[in-house]
Amino acid sequence: MKKILVLGAGGFIGSHLVKRLKSEGNWVRGVDLKYPEYSKTLADEFIIGDLRDQQLVNKVVDVPFDEIYQLAADMGGAGYIFTGEHDADVMHNSATINLNVLERARIIGAKKIFYSSSACMYPAYNQTEPNNPKCSEDSAYPAQPDSEYGWEKLFSERLYLSYNRNYKMDVHIARFHNIFGPEGTWKDGKEKAPAAICRKVAMVKDGAEIEIWGDGKQTRSFLYIDECLEGVARLMNSNFSGPVNIGSEEMVTIDKLVEMVAKISGKEIKIKHISGPLGVRGRNSDNKLIAKELGWKPTKKLEDGLAVTYKWIEQQVNA
Repeated sequence: MKKILVLGAGGFIGSHLVKRLKSEGNWVRGVDLKYPEYSKTLADEFIIGDLRDQQLVNKVVDVPFDEIYQLAADMGGAGYIFTGEHDADVMHNSATINLNVLERARIIGAKKIFYSSSACMYPAYNQTEPNNPKCSEDSAYPAQPDSEYGWEKLFSERLYLSYNRNYKMDVHIARFHNIFGPEGTWKDGKEKAPAAICRKVAMVKDGAEIEIWGDGKQTRSFLYIDECLEGVARLMNSNFSGPVNIGSEEMVTIDKLVEMVAKISGKEIKIKHISGPLGVRGRNSDNKLIAKELGWKPTKKLEDGLAVTYKWIEQQVNA
């Protein structure tokens, strides 16, 4: 049995991670500002607290855990990240958490630590063509993320790698590409595209119209939560520090994403394109490095993950 600490355990990915770690027989402590919203945490111990507070960090990182998973961050979908209204909070809050946690982990002698970075750290200039974005790990520099969220992720990657070089800390870094699934945020402005579209479709009648930001031709790839956790597990059980992409190579336009959700719902849906925050024009995971280093890449089809997610969100809408 490993003793494991999950920071951000009340969030979407963190709460699913706790479930997986417990299913493998580990002892898990979770920490977050809040409990998971849609299901009871399975953590053996769950501490409510603010990781920006050094005293709280000293309290929760109190033994040399076998593994620490650092997923806590100030984040959200395009409606939160790209308006510019939350830039200072996003940078200050997330950077403070990482500075606090990593230094305390070093002091306490933690054995292994995982950091969840994001595809948002890739340069905007490589993501202007919707059908040909470049997101290989070696394309990160010269740096030019399209948001302060991306800049903070890039800074924190370098922070973790610095601790790896100078203090020999066993760090593992993944760049997540749009993780989705049941029990994720689906309303209130921090939801990402799959959840937002599932909600909009679930809330309207057959033949209705929904609003989509932009012209619908912008592209993304989306990775189902179970695939994400498998990638994280393989990374943590390897000798590879990363950073490495954990994402799907099944790239779709946002209009195509709506079409897929509409098909799952059994409804005819019309699209009204409106102005709104968009982010880069195209983004897709490049999985050559993860296949080379870990001998693995995701295989679950987007539509299969959307079917499970739509069913869950439909239940929330009708509850």
